[in-house]
Amino acid sequence: MTKTKITLLVENTAQGPGVQAEHGLSYWIEHRGRRILLDTGQGGVLAGNANRLGVPLQDLDALVLSHGHYDHTGGAAEALRTDRPVAIYAHPAALTEKFTVTANQTARSIGMPYPSEKAIRQSPTPLVETMRPIEVFEGLTATGPVPRETDFEDTGGRFFLDDACTRPDPLVDDQSVFLDTPKGTVVLLGCAHSGVINTLRYIRRLTDGRPIRAVVGGMHLVNASARRIERTIEEFRRLGVEQLAPGHCTGMPATVALWTAFPNACVACHVGKTFSWDVA
Repeated sequence: MTKTKITLLVENTAQGPGVQAEHGLSYWIEHRGRRILLDTGQGGVLAGNANRLGVPLQDLDALVLSHGHYDHTGGAAEALRTDRPVAIYAHPAALTEKFTVTANQTARSIGMPYPSEKAIRQSPTPLVETMRPIEVFEGLTATGPVPRETDFEDTGGRFFLDDACTRPDPLVDDQSVFLDTPKGTVVLLGCAHSGVINTLRYIRRLTDGRPIRAVVGGMHLVNASARRIERTIEEFRRLGVEQLAPGHCTGMPATVALWTAFPNACVACHVGKTFSWDVA
């Protein structure tokens, strides 16, 4: 039996001496002798937190991007600053322009920053396009696009493909990563723009109905209605998830609701937090 260890390098909150928070998300995954980075945050704290936490970014084997927003891709150029060949996994739509509408009705670019896009396009290893589920390494899989089937998860939002904000961004690049363990599946979310319950249902289908052991990361409930949060909690109960670590874009009301509903299952999600699971 071996263990997979996950360290949060970037998150909206931080705990511990010398580490810093940033609106974004990044996981360092040590799995079967391989080192995988899932997302890279905005890029402002990735390297410093890695150094403080003893994470050797220069030994990276693979980079997986959950989607193309700046707070998940901004540190990609830093992560790829290595002499090692790094396999890069992302949906091609992650490299397209992305915009949102601000409170004063002006457009703001929220896509992948140019240095990150340039580093990915100029990488000596070709981009692995996650148009479908793809095993990154044995037992660790990127979902690719997630079918959107629930009737209560609003998977839209103020996201657009043009600076005139007339073409809605369907965020087909949204994906998550899941890990096989003897006791069930561990799910690592970026933002779950496809809906956290849609994501978990899809992963259950991909794993022949195996139980969901843990769900970690952003659930994009920050602007969710009370009814959507209530329905999400109902679905988590049905799934019988053993551990929940809501973070990043989950939002305070939803996070409080989840901790209240599942006081014995919820754990903190912050920079410096580590998780460890046995893998077969």
